Amino acid sequence: MKKSFLLILFTLTSILSQAQYKVDFTEKFKKENQGKYKIEINEVKELVHIMIAITKSGIENDDMVEQKGKYYQDVITHFKPYENEQIIKIVDSLLVASIYNYIFLTGNGISYDFKGNKLVKNKIFDFPATTISKNTIKENPITTYKTAIEDFAKKSKFREFYNNHKPYYAEIISSYEKNANLGKQWKWLEKNFKTTQNSYAIFCSPLIKSLNYTGDFKNNNFKLIYMVLPPLDKMEKLSERENELFNTRVMFTEIDHNYVKEPTLANQETINQYFKDRKEWTNEDIEGVSAYPNPVKVFDEYMTFGVFVLYCKENYDNKDFLSAQESVISLMKERGFPKMQEFTDKLLKVRSENPGTKIDDIYPEFLKQFQK
Repeated sequence: MKKSFLLILFTLTSILSQAQYKVDFTEKFKKENQGKYKIEINEVKELVHIMIAITKSGIENDDMVEQKGKYYQDVITHFKPYENEQIIKIVDSLLVASIYNYIFLTGNGISYDFKGNKLVKNKIFDFPATTISKNTIKENPITTYKTAIEDFAKKSKFREFYNNHKPYYAEIISSYEKNANLGKQWKWLEKNFKTTQNSYAIFCSPLIKSLNYTGDFKNNNFKLIYMVLPPLDKMEKLSERENELFNTRVMFTEIDHNYVKEPTLANQETINQYFKDRKEWTNEDIEGVSAYPNPVKVFDEYMTFGVFVLYCKENYDNKDFLSAQESVISLMKERGFPKMQEFTDKLLKVRSENPGTKIDDIYPEFLKQFQK
């Protein structure tokens, strides 16, 4: 299972951006959220993460569940006595059957809210995760197991646990608001791309480890970009600015998928021509590269990180920019994309020659740099 979970990490961003869903953006919701972003540790979604954490699959897979830190220890201490409950065995069987069920379970957590000890339907998010790639479910699993989930929450005193940890959740949210620069990134992207978004939501959990992904919900002429992310990292070996660059990269390279996608598709014929030599642009020996099976997918991944380099060039001093560029080149090589140096050099050159031009509009000139 651990291998299959690692493979899914590389595919989720592109898959979920095309996922099917059922949402209802009312006029009231649109008015309250237009031009705003929200960071949330959703109560029912957190319950699902906790249930997964105490399954056999969750305990055995530290890529699926963040197992370091006091919060995880609190979860294990409080909830492990309930690991033999029938609903936990059912959740484990779902994870064993298909790792996509991790998304179908956690992704649909936002479709319910607590009212006392009962789960009631959320009025906005009806069935937010229905299809991932070619995998479709017809019934919301939270609905299917609603009674059993309610019973587990009551028996384990989940709501008491959640309320006791609200100060910690508030710290996570505060850290995002102070250090992630989401508003700054959003403003820069909309200034430099033709694509615009109405609102953003970050669904966070201290139990998320490697699974970061993004997608969008569109309804009633309103588009909400959502991201599923772990808490921001603060690594002691890094300086304050280095931590900022690291966390900015994690978020930025999720967000900008939603901006890069349209100009990439608009130029896909040229991309297919110039990036058709897969051996040149990818290292097939690296696990996960197979998740990018065609030239457009390969280019899109290069471009997503390339735009982050442009952002750093225009928002940090030269020392920090060079550090960020170097880390991106190293990371991409480790992930199986060996030509990031060449890619970013060409992108920076074309950008410098076209200051103030939308990135969508420099695609043709940029792609000419790869003509042989």
